[in-house]
Amino acid sequence: MNELTGTEHQNPQSIGLDEWSSFEIVQFMNNEDEAVAGAVRGALTHISKAVEAIAARWQLGGRCFVIGAGTSGRLAVVDAVELVPTFSIAQNRWVPLLAGGYEAMWNSLEETEDDDSWIITALKSHSLTQADVVIGVTASGSTPFVLAAAEYAADIGALTVGISNNESTALTAICDIGIEAPTGPEVIRGSTRLKAGTAQKMILNMLSTATMTKLGKTYQNEMIDMKLINKKLVNRAVQMLVNMTAATEEEAQSALEVTNHDLKSAAFILLTGSTLKEAKTFLEGSAGHLKKAIQQYFHDVKELKP
Repeated sequence: MNELTGTEHQNPQSIGLDEWSSFEIVQFMNNEDEAVAGAVRGALTHISKAVEAIAARWQLGGRCFVIGAGTSGRLAVVDAVELVPTFSIAQNRWVPLLAGGYEAMWNSLEETEDDDSWIITALKSHSLTQADVVIGVTASGSTPFVLAAAEYAADIGALTVGISNNESTALTAICDIGIEAPTGPEVIRGSTRLKAGTAQKMILNMLSTATMTKLGKTYQNEMIDMKLINKKLVNRAVQMLVNMTAATEEEAQSALEVTNHDLKSAAFILLTGSTLKEAKTFLEGSAGHLKKAIQQYFHDVKELKP
């Protein structure tokens, strides 16, 4: 490994960190962070390949397990918990597994990253199958907790995806798809909550967001599958319908009431002038893809307008 690119190596440009002014510290960090997007950009081919593979497994009923220790595991949790309300997925479909469990989300339990038996037990408790996906996240690409999960998943026949911040890592060697975004030495040596963590969050966001989009959980760039669980989200849904369909607020509210606050069905009705029954029929026929359902409706029921 190149001494100047490994996440565990010293950054020669920040050796004087403890003598810098506050502005010099944050300016240097900002400059270092500019390289993170470039590191992720170099992995886009593998990220998009992973999205296609995850979506394919999902359509077969597979689940996605995201495995990490420390910062990597916490980032997996942060990304995963938002998917349930944003895209209305079941909580057991995209599951983060953090070394040390729930307590490690709030307290540093660094010793748990070596506990390779706990993660195997956890995956067995979820009855991991060939239809599932295991995404391992580790800056070094060599964390025992994550490697054990990837090895077990590979033995089962599940799809394995590795995210790391070094080159030619042990994790990549195990996984079906290895996503490597080398972010180099950190401002503070070995503190991978910094650039490496930022890159990991970007990649996790890409994987989940692109996968949900491929699965039809957005319309244009709107959260068409979000759960309307509070007043703010109901108001957002009304405005979304107004913007997408040119309906009035009253018409949008009425459509939501008719569909029992099913945003996707309400949008279908307003965009096609159809009934609730037709909305449900065509949405089911398109596996929940609103745009595909609308296109099919105009093809089957009405003449497609230019």
